[in-house]
Amino acid sequence: MTVTTEAKTFMNYINGEWEASSTNQVIASINPANKNEIVGYVQNSSKEDLDLAVAAAKKAQIEWKKLTGAVRGQYLYNVANAMEKRLGEIAECATREMGKTLAEAKGETTRGIAILRYYAGEGMRKVGDVIPATDNEALMFTTRTPLGVVGVITPWNFPVAIPIWKMAPALIYGNTVVIKPATETAVTCAKIVECFEEAELPAGVLNMVTGSGSVIGQGIADHPDINGITFTGSNGVGKKIGQAALARGAKYQLEMGGKNPVIVAADADLDLAVEATISGAFRSTGQKCTATSRVIVQSDVYEAFKEKLLAKTNEITIGDGLTEGIWMGPCANDNQLKTVLSYIEKGVEEGATLLLGGEQLKESDYEHGFYVQPTIFENVTTDMAIAQEEIFGPVIALMKVDSIKEALEIANDVQYGLSASIFTTNIGHMLSFINDMDAGLVRINAESAGVELQAPFGGMKQSSSHSREQGEAAKEFFTSIKTVFVKS
Repeated sequence: MTVTTEAKTFMNYINGEWEASSTNQVIASINPANKNEIVGYVQNSSKEDLDLAVAAAKKAQIEWKKLTGAVRGQYLYNVANAMEKRLGEIAECATREMGKTLAEAKGETTRGIAILRYYAGEGMRKVGDVIPATDNEALMFTTRTPLGVVGVITPWNFPVAIPIWKMAPALIYGNTVVIKPATETAVTCAKIVECFEEAELPAGVLNMVTGSGSVIGQGIADHPDINGITFTGSNGVGKKIGQAALARGAKYQLEMGGKNPVIVAADADLDLAVEATISGAFRSTGQKCTATSRVIVQSDVYEAFKEKLLAKTNEITIGDGLTEGIWMGPCANDNQLKTVLSYIEKGVEEGATLLLGGEQLKESDYEHGFYVQPTIFENVTTDMAIAQEEIFGPVIALMKVDSIKEALEIANDVQYGLSASIFTTNIGHMLSFINDMDAGLVRINAESAGVELQAPFGGMKQSSSHSREQGEAAKEFFTSIKTVFVKS
């Protein structure tokens, strides 16, 4: 591996200071478009480092929760302003670490800034209600109290938006934070934390500790002084975190996998459906929990839809996300590439018909990156792995049905329930989809990937712990209701 001399080493951020880990070990962050390029180094931390961060957060929370919501909100406004000045730098770093195109990374960073401003405004909104008491000489009302110290564990696929949509509500409601970002994109997270530092957030209110999931992630789950844990990632890891938190009585929030369907009705606008399917399935190289994975098409329009889908997919340009004109970048790392290729192999072995793609790109400009072609299967049955399991890559399973009722049955026939879309002009189909689709996010005539920051986000079944993130719903996780009874 070639080490670039300009690669910077980023420290942990603990109690307002940048500190090397106690292990004196670092982890390299690799550019997935060119594995010979090291974006930067981050700390390979120990439980001792985590303990220092938690202690700092616990101490800082005493004064932080006493500040008014307006004052805490002003800090978030200041962070947003600092991020806005560095938007291009942060977006470029996200592309170099994760692989998504620069346009996507800029959009994600812009969204992160908007999330900060949204939650800054939450500091001026109500936190409770007055409730009539049976005693006419008493006042009864509710208020909200922060959890305390919140552990934040984030994935690599949205290295800007996900950390911010967890940290911003945690902070505005009076909690302090210890964040463990995915090591693959921890340099991007460090740059975000630098914006909090620039905004002069009080020492200890926000702390970042990087390192392995088995040490730092599990340490957060087990730590007796962490009162709440918010996690986005795989189902296997999420369940371990939830079990550990439950065992010691900590509050937890898990956002995990998806196997998201798009239903294309016979009356759909096929051009719109194709455009949204490609965007939902292949942007960010399919590495979104809300990405389109199954496309269930009524038989009357199946061949026409398939022809348009193949033609448009063939137009996708693949390469380094920093290069102008590139539409789809690489997989985020070698393990993810191998996972995607293994599912493509499974699809072929199980009898699905490979219509397009399915190969790793290795020649010329692709030889040093983790590139795979956008892939489309047909003749997929519900019992196949590519119809049931989350691939987290640019793979579509086409499935043909005769009716919307059959489409809904197939759409629901998975363990996940995160997002789903239907393309139709029929009001009856829309209503059936809204009522019968087992998903936390349902979208009509729009792609499966995407949710607005002011709206609740979360899944059903095995996709989440049944809590919701973003919007006003975040208040339900990051605070507890306190009922107050005042007798004169």
